[in-house]
Amino acid sequence: MRVAIGRLGGIQIDCIDPMVVARFWAAVLGTELQEPLGDPPQYVNLGRWNEAPDAVMVAFQRVPERKVVKNRVHLDVEVQDVESATAHIETLGGSRLATPDFREYGYSWRVMADPEGNEFCLIFEAAE
Repeated sequence: MRVAIGRLGGIQIDCIDPMVVARFWAAVLGTELQEPLGDPPQYVNLGRWNEAPDAVMVAFQRVPERKVVKNRVHLDVEVQDVESATAHIETLGGSRLATPDFREYGYSWRVMADPEGNEFCLIFEAAE
């Protein structure tokens, strides 16, 4: 077994408006926002959805530039009903990207985007 240098404490997502993007993700993941840091908010953390000491924090950081190219890291959100989840995400300001659903190695996913265009996937079970 290898000795870790550290542990994954958080996932930081760059965005123009961290309050808008954090509210979107809080609704998608069913968690609350923590108190923003800075005025205007520079950092907004989501509450941890479990109290495990090793739970990863998801946070949003203000940056001056807009997203330009495809994300190199993205979140996967497991859902039971992909159509219902898609509709709900769209009411929150997210969008479905113009790519077909994909199935490979026993997984199915749909590519979505948050209000600032950061891609993420809905992972779901689909009929064979």
